[in-house]
Amino acid sequence: MSYAVPSEGLTSLTAAELAEKIHSREVTSREVVQAHLDRIAETNEALNSFLHVGAEEALATADAVDAALDAGEKPASALAGVPLALKDLLTTTDAPTTAASKMLEGWVSPYDATVTKKLREAGIPILGKTNLDEFAMGSSNENSAYGAVHNPHDLDRTPGGSGGGTSAALASGQAPLGIGTDTGGSIRQPAALTDTVGVKPTYGTVSRYGLIAAASSLDQAGPTARTVLDTALLHEVIAGFDEFDATSVNRPVAPVVDAAREGANGDLSGVKVGLIKQFERDGWQPGVMEAYRAAVDQLVAQGAETVEVDCPHFDDALAAYYLIMPCEVSSNLARFDGMRYGLRSGDDGSHSADDVMSISRSEGFGPEVKRRIMLGTYALSVGYYDAYYLQAQRVRTLIAQDFERAFEQVDVLVSPTTPTTAFKLGEKTEDPMEMYNFDLCTLPLNLAGLCGMSVPSGMASDTGLPTGLQIMAPAFQDDRLYKVGAAYEAGRTK
Repeated sequence: MSYAVPSEGLTSLTAAELAEKIHSREVTSREVVQAHLDRIAETNEALNSFLHVGAEEALATADAVDAALDAGEKPASALAGVPLALKDLLTTTDAPTTAASKMLEGWVSPYDATVTKKLREAGIPILGKTNLDEFAMGSSNENSAYGAVHNPHDLDRTPGGSGGGTSAALASGQAPLGIGTDTGGSIRQPAALTDTVGVKPTYGTVSRYGLIAAASSLDQAGPTARTVLDTALLHEVIAGFDEFDATSVNRPVAPVVDAAREGANGDLSGVKVGLIKQFERDGWQPGVMEAYRAAVDQLVAQGAETVEVDCPHFDDALAAYYLIMPCEVSSNLARFDGMRYGLRSGDDGSHSADDVMSISRSEGFGPEVKRRIMLGTYALSVGYYDAYYLQAQRVRTLIAQDFERAFEQVDVLVSPTTPTTAFKLGEKTEDPMEMYNFDLCTLPLNLAGLCGMSVPSGMASDTGLPTGLQIMAPAFQDDRLYKVGAAYEAGRTK
């Protein structure tokens, strides 16, 4: 039995196609939502992509959209009535938000995340909450307290992480749209491994209010789908200034939908594409590099000019990221203490408050979360702050400067999204450094706060598994991603 997107039926259509059918009343939103709920029921036992399915709530939203359209009202958004999978890191008042951790098992938030609120206002039915690495810490979705997610293209392999649940839902036809979060590649990397599209917007352009924080200076929610246009349509829904988020930037949303439609003509004349010297590595999987070079050749055939750029401090990005990220984790996860909300263990009257906190955190957090808390706490401790955290922040500045110099020469940068295709579940779990190295291509962008996209670049010749082309653009120029991504997508599908 295949777990990839069905070849026919409502669950095989793009979000844009579904929206057109719903808004023209060719089908109802209820029919579309029910078809995807049926697909989830059929495949979720094998994939483990959804932690919670909100069938009743999704159908209620669909019925409201149908009633409004039948009454002659204008659709609430271009995607009204089209269902979506929501990563279980964004708060919802009508479903648990667990961050895939025992620490928050069964917890229901008293408020919606701003992204959740925008989805509701847009009339987008939320099918449920998707699986992830616990508190978004991982690259394979094997750190979830509720079991690993399986890649629809090969059930023995990872769909990537931390947002493997959302990408697996898209790749299997369980949902046409998804929301992920990206701290060091958690949207783009799973997209590459599942043959889907994932975008990390410019930091500050999509609200983080209600997004459970791992590393506040790195985390960013973003759209995922199976096509560039669908991703742009969703991006437009969730982006914008939010007074509840202190890091939100008050400026117009980039014209991402217009850019995607423009790019669909396939013409890249006048576009300068940068090839990063540090990401041309012979040691990476040959099939991935072959797909990448074929993608570059295609961009050139479509009129783009390529320029090699040197970003010397990208070689230090992994070390800097895995100091900054754990330090922020150490601070952010201090709130999960077993006293205010979430798991509380050892509260039998025989333990002190300090003991209850210690027991709760010991039982509630998984090994990878504990590892990062300990790393961060150590790096922030007296005598080590200057040597580790402060030095990492200096490297972060140098990486941002590398990007600045690169974008003085080119419009966008491209690279493979990942060094290899999807690896087998269990293959890297005993070696944290090998797992961390899987994020080499994606995490420099987060350190600089810029925007990036992974778009499918075909199947690797040596494994037959999906590969991804990463496209990167300057801050607030998210529309460049969509123009180049849509053009490349159009060239591939001719």
